[in-house]
Amino acid sequence: MALQDKELLEALASTKILTSMITPAVLISAAGTLIFSTSNRLGRIFDRVNSLKGELEAVLAGKLSHADERLAVIRTQVEIQHIRAGLMQKALSALYTATAFFIAASLAIAFNVAYGSSATSWIPTALALAGGLFLFAASALLLYESRYNLTFINRHIRFIKYLEDRHEEERGKHT
Repeated sequence: MALQDKELLEALASTKILTSMITPAVLISAAGTLIFSTSNRLGRIFDRVNSLKGELEAVLAGKLSHADERLAVIRTQVEIQHIRAGLMQKALSALYTATAFFIAASLAIAFNVAYGSSATSWIPTALALAGGLFLFAASALLLYESRYNLTFINRHIRFIKYLEDRHEEERGKHT
């Protein structure tokens, strides 16, 4: 066995590679957790759009009162959900990209440790930083999306209060 092959095997057997790869692994885990929760949030947007579709169908079929008001609210809510879905898709893309960069950084660390290449030692750091930037971008998008979610909730609450007020007014007229 050549000396170079023996050095490579010793480097690969060393725990130095594994310990060097821990930081990207933690970041991969963090990105994975955000991917999971963001996917769930996107699923909830889909469920809400389906609910709005059902409500729209009921209004158009004449099954619900206050048709004009409901149509206006549904139109606004669908637009908010559309914006939210776009933000979620962008956040998921950024999270997947961050994950890819963190995996690449981890592999680059292993390569550098195994081959002892100081000329390319900056590559894992650059890859991890790029992953961090995408993780930051995804977090910013998710923060922005949460504001849209709050807007959606507040408008929904205002409409419920409107319907309650109209109901009370109509009850008052009949008594």
